[in-house]
Amino acid sequence: MAATYTLISSNVLASSAASVTFSAIPATYTDLVLRSSVRLSDVSDVKGSFYIYINGVTTGNLYSNTRIQGEGSSVSSSRTSNSNVALNVTTTQDGATSNTFGSGEVYFPNYTVSSNKAFLVDNVAENNSATANLLGAKAALWRSTNTISSLTLSTDTTFMIGSSFYLYGISNA
Repeated sequence: MAATYTLISSNVLASSAASVTFSAIPATYTDLVLRSSVRLSDVSDVKGSFYIYINGVTTGNLYSNTRIQGEGSSVSSSRTSNSNVALNVTTTQDGATSNTFGSGEVYFPNYTVSSNKAFLVDNVAENNSATANLLGAKAALWRSTNTISSLTLSTDTTFMIGSSFYLYGISNA
């Protein structure tokens, strides 16, 4: 099967922002992909996180995820169940090497089906260091039968100027 990517919406920040929302996501695709290049404003650390909320849901303990990551010479993993946050995506903060951005991709297969929604995250926090770079992967679950119609990305700090977000619809043909 050939997959066709169609850009649904993009947002490249011309000013800092506390959140970014993709709303009115059409239900006309098979899957969704969110790609990001992000730098957060906290100068006290080289890496931080932003959070994804599906359809504005911030309560109900509907989210779970399993994470594995490598940082420098160490590896770690964790599991979160019954959370109000869909997912945290680790990225680069302003304490990292100047002008570096973390990258991430979130894949939402079958986002319109009437069953729980699983999704996958790959992310990298960039820094010109042998010990503070981070590579991570997460598998997550949203326990809802609703179609994904909006995504809100937020952070405890701010997304810096130049951070970019691209939402694609995938049609399997």
